[in-house]
This record gives sequence, C-alpha cells and structure tokens, in this order.
Amino acid sequence: MVRPVLQVALDLTELSRAEKIAEEAVAGGADWIEIGTPLIKSEGMESVRRLRSIFPNKTLVADLKTSDTGALEVEMAAKAGANVVCVLAAADNAVISDALRGAALYGVEIMADMMNVKDPSARAEELAGLGVQIINAHVGIDQQMEGKDPLDLLDTLGKLPVKIAVAGGLNAKTAAAAAARGADIVIVGGTIIKAAEVQAATAAIRTALDNPNIEVAEKKSLDDQIRELLMTVSAPNVTDALYRKGAMAGLAERHVPHKMIGKAVTVQTFGGDWSKPVQAIDFCERGDILVINNDGKTDIAPWGELATRSAINRGVGGIVIDGAARDWDDIVTLDIPVFATAVQPNAGEPKGFGEINAEITCCGQTVRAGDWLIGDQSGVVVIPRERAYEVARRAVEVFKNEVRVREEIRRGGTLGSLAQLLRWEKK
Repeated sequence: MVRPVLQVALDLTELSRAEKIAEEAVAGGADWIEIGTPLIKSEGMESVRRLRSIFPNKTLVADLKTSDTGALEVEMAAKAGANVVCVLAAADNAVISDALRGAALYGVEIMADMMNVKDPSARAEELAGLGVQIINAHVGIDQQMEGKDPLDLLDTLGKLPVKIAVAGGLNAKTAAAAAARGADIVIVGGTIIKAAEVQAATAAIRTALDNPNIEVAEKKSLDDQIRELLMTVSAPNVTDALYRKGAMAGLAERHVPHKMIGKAVTVQTFGGDWSKPVQAIDFCERGDILVINNDGKTDIAPWGELATRSAINRGVGGIVIDGAARDWDDIVTLDIPVFATAVQPNAGEPKGFGEINAEITCCGQTVRAGDWLIGDQSGVVVIPRERAYEVARRAVEVFKNEVRVREEIRRGGTLGSLAQLLRWEKK
C-alpha cells in the first residue's frame, strides 16, 4: 500500500498561531499543510503567502470551498502559493469546469469537498469524469457534532480513478481506519492543532497511518457515549458549547465530592413538602439526577440526610434543589454531589403536593425529565435532551481548544494576545 499523505488542517483564525502550529506539525510528520477555511476568511490570501514563505517545499492546500467564480479563486490561491485548491463538490458543473481550467493554467490540483452532497457516489464519479484530481470525503464540524462519520462517507465512494481524501474529526485510531480503507490523503485538524504537544500528536497519527488497521469496537449506547464525552469536560466547557446558556443560578451551597453527570428526574414541590422529593428517589435509574423545585422557598427544607442516603442506595448521581437542604453537616460526609440554594434546619410536612417528572423551573433554567445535567465546583448546567450528544461533542472541542491555549500561555503568551481581543472587538 502506498504511504498515505497526512494533511494538517489549520482551522484557526490567527495566522501567528497557525504558523507555529504548522512548524510543530511538520516536525511531527505532516506532509501537506491546509490553510483552513476559517484562516483564509480571517487572514485572506496573506495566510497562503506567509506559509509558502515558511514552507517553500511543502504542498499547501487552500481550503476555499469555492462555490462560484471557479477560475478566479483558483488563480488567487495559486498565485499566493497554493498547490491544491478546494472547491465545493455541490457547486454547479460550470463552476467545477471553470476551476479546472484555472487549475490547468496555473499548474495546481482541484480537491472537491463532498460535504452536504446528496448522492456522494454518483457525484464523485461525475466529478472524476470532469477531471477533478482529488475527492474529499468530508463531514463538516457541525455534522460531526450530530454523530455523522466521515468513514461512512468514505465507504460510499467506492473505487475511483482519482485520489481520495477523508476529513472530519479524525484521531489516530480513525485515521488509521481511513488509511486501511484506502484513503490516499488523511486530513486531521483538531486532534493536532488543539493538542498541547502538536509535534507528538502529529507523530502519533503518522505512526498510526503507517500501521493501519481496523478495530471493531463495541457499540456503545447513545447515553453511554454522552456520559463518556461529558466526563472529559467541565460545566464551563458545556455552557460555552451552549453559547453561554444553561447555567443554573443561585446554588450557593455545594457539596461536590466528584463531578455530577446524569439525566434529570424532576420534582415540583411546595413549601418544604418532602413527600414528592422522597418518592422521586424510586423513579430514578442508576446515575439519574434529582432536580427539585421547592417553589422558591428557602425557609423550609424538602431534603435532608436520610433522603440523601436513600438516594445513594438507589444509585442516584446527584441532587439539585431550588430551595433549602438540611442536615448539611451529615450530607457533606457522603459521596454524592448535592447542590442547593440554601441550608435550613426546618423540615416541612409530607403532604404529597406536587408532581414528579413534570417540566419545572429550577434556578432559572427550564428542566424536563431526561434533560442532561453536568455539575462541578463551578456550578450546574442543563443540556436539552434532544441536543445532548451534539452539545457534549461541542464541549469536548471547547476543552481541546483550551488545552492548546493553556500550553501557549505556559510558553509565555497571554490570553489577550493569543485571542487578539482588540482585533475582534465588535465594531
């Protein structure tokens, strides 16, 4: 088998950061350098020129995702120093043909990005017939967040008389699987550019590509996948992934012996009535989170030590109370997260008012049965159940980006300079 090309996708917005990451990636074994769409949109063709000056002998890929004016955009990229220019496979054939004419004139190749193509197999054959040199089985970032797999797209393309690339959230394991399935070019972005040690991350992928294999992994349930993803991130990562939404307010009392992750069992109660909160324990599956609204009352507690011990016996993953808890001295000795807005010794009466698994408001957030929660020392964030997998995936990307920024700060940078805050202030 021919050694597959490793292409690093510089999907950043700051050229100064991209240059340093590219140098480390090349040192780790990257063959081609992609000036990613965010970088070209942010820095223009100057990003291609600068990287060409740094890497005079490397293949540069300009990921323009061209959808119109094919030859013009190819000319711009080629004159700036690109060897390969990306166009959208979904673009009209007139655009593809014009791009190919420009590519022939300037001696570059065209890579067609199959993102969002309705019939990938038929379109790939058509593009190959038009003369496109590289077909890219690409699943975009937003699609990845919803669970779409570039390896599935790669499998639909079959045998084609052109080079095949694959891209979309690949890591060492999936990159190796792509190589084993016949990919000529394996494109890796976040796993490399968000790593603390870019050179080592690149080298690990290069090693995997040179020793490809397909491992048959045990299929995990969606809930298990969501839980596994959330275990790697923090509550702040999740609220960032939700675009600053989902965080509960007012949880002043926090016992957090470990991270809390689980699906909500909701309880609406009134005036410290502890009947429904205690009954709800028996509605919980292992790992579920009890979320209790005490109707804003903090002078009477609907929850205490005995209820907490009962919840532990049931395997409950944590308790969140928009209201008071009591027996706090005992609760803080137990191995279960408990969040409350207040601590109060008074207990209410078990009258049975309220409802279990109704939609409630808790600490300013709407919570439904089956919504996901994550809680740590920073607080609690609610994730809508229908977006749980997507948000968990986005939170992991937030976490990975912070890993890289943290490393650049360790090397002497500052957050303001790395983020180029003045440049990106809203005008």
